[in-house]
Amino acid sequence: MPTGEPVLRVLCVDDNHDIADTLGVLLELVGYEARVCYDGPSALRAAEEFRPDAAILDLMMPGMDGVELARRLRAAPWGGTLPLVAVTALGDEEARRRTAEAGFDLHLTKPVDPDRLANVLADIVIMRGDSAERPMPADLAVTSRPAPSGPPSAST
Repeated sequence: MPTGEPVLRVLCVDDNHDIADTLGVLLELVGYEARVCYDGPSALRAAEEFRPDAAILDLMMPGMDGVELARRLRAAPWGGTLPLVAVTALGDEEARRRTAEAGFDLHLTKPVDPDRLANVLADIVIMRGDSAERPMPADLAVTSRPAPSGPPSAST
């Protein structure tokens, strides 16, 4: 496991505990600091204290879905430029439209290739530069990447 300061603080939110926990462990293995939450309200509380550099959000969660969570994160005084990555089983155009309207920077369809996700987060680190205090540009390069092809997984 890498030592020293984490390169990036990432909030991972998914109501499927196995998916969220696995994602958190994988991110920590590459040197990121991950905070895992299983629902929108706890993610909002965690984000306020944790102040993530990026957030990976499942869309289909009971209570507060990922789109509403994204809107609330964006509305926070510190969240206007927070990079948001949607990770969901929903790969249709309507879902992609909803995530774009909610302010997501990227829409990934489950199952997500861990290498692709790591590359997206590495792009965030590069765009952020040397200073964690510098705001992230809203027009991340990752937004222009093509959507993955293939059928979506049945998992949420």
